[in-house]
Amino acid sequence: MNAQDKKYNSGRLIGVAIVVLAIVALAIAVLQVDHHPRTDDATIRANTIAFAPEVEGRLVELNVKDNQLVHKGDVLFVIDPRPYQYALEQAKADQAMLEGQINDERRRIATEKSAVGAAQAGILSSKSGISSSEANYEASEAAVEHAKAAQTSANAQLQFAQNDYNRIAPLLAKHYVTTQQVDQAQTVLRVAQEASRQAASQLLQAQAQQSMALSAKQSAEAGLQASHAKLGEAIHTVDTLETLMAQRPNRAAKIEQAQLNLNWTEVRAPFDGYVVNMNISQGEYAHPGTAMFTLVDTSTWWVLSNYRESKLKYIQPGMHVEVYLMEHPTRRFDGVVDSVGRGIFPEDGGTAAGLPNIDRTLNWVHLSARFPVRIRVLNPDPALFRVGGTAITIVR
Repeated sequence: MNAQDKKYNSGRLIGVAIVVLAIVALAIAVLQVDHHPRTDDATIRANTIAFAPEVEGRLVELNVKDNQLVHKGDVLFVIDPRPYQYALEQAKADQAMLEGQINDERRRIATEKSAVGAAQAGILSSKSGISSSEANYEASEAAVEHAKAAQTSANAQLQFAQNDYNRIAPLLAKHYVTTQQVDQAQTVLRVAQEASRQAASQLLQAQAQQSMALSAKQSAEAGLQASHAKLGEAIHTVDTLETLMAQRPNRAAKIEQAQLNLNWTEVRAPFDGYVVNMNISQGEYAHPGTAMFTLVDTSTWWVLSNYRESKLKYIQPGMHVEVYLMEHPTRRFDGVVDSVGRGIFPEDGGTAAGLPNIDRTLNWVHLSARFPVRIRVLNPDPALFRVGGTAITIVR
């Protein structure tokens, strides 16, 4: 074999070696790409909250500006607190007035307790008086009936004596009767007349006693009603106190609400972050629920990377990820896979008349879908990270 042939063979071997090395390098690259998925379709994300006031009022202080870094506890803005201070003072005054009314009612109850005892004693006394007056009234009724009977008897005797005298007296002139008989009849008549007058007097007296007994009975019944009324008034005083005490929770709630509204007039940062999208200035009238700016939480950052579905089998939660920012491609950050997306909106998910709407086309090339993978950054630099920025992620 001459030198030219040797040179040819050695060149051929070098060429084969280069091809083999290229194939091996390609295989290694393919394996690396498959087992360590990489994508630049990733965006930086962070937690954000839109700051909207809880109460309305004029902004008297606005201590931040757009894109400013604030720290937890910093006062962001202050709403005019005077109306809410007045409301709090009014609520406290209402509660103090209620407590005064409760104390007054308690003193009244202390007084009414003796009134209750007196009313109860009066009820017992009135009931006893009613019983006694009813007995007296019944006795007077019996006395009246007895006096009426006595008067009736006396009147009958008087009528008999009068008739007897009228019959005997004319007979004296004719000497049919003696003077003694006439005098005797006249005496009987006088006695009967006196007995009739006494019976009438006793009847009047019995009727007067009956009227007095009836008045005493009515007075005792009125006393009973008055005692019941005093007892009911004392019980009503206790009911009034219970009604006032039932208002305590409502008054306390009004104070707490007024205090809460006053506290809401001064808004502080709940965490370290950046103020973005500010669209209000000092002196503006703030309305509840109307966002004034957004606060970006700089304590936690993550990257939302979209990977092809063919690469998802190599990505599991907990795997280490290298994160690079498009703005600073030479700076590497460490991350960890938090979760892998479970669904996206399908492009052929439309419906027509309640049935799936499928396009009548044939695609020779099928593009693989991309699913979001949430990656938490372990060592973020808040000065370099921006919400919505582009990132490159490599799963290791």
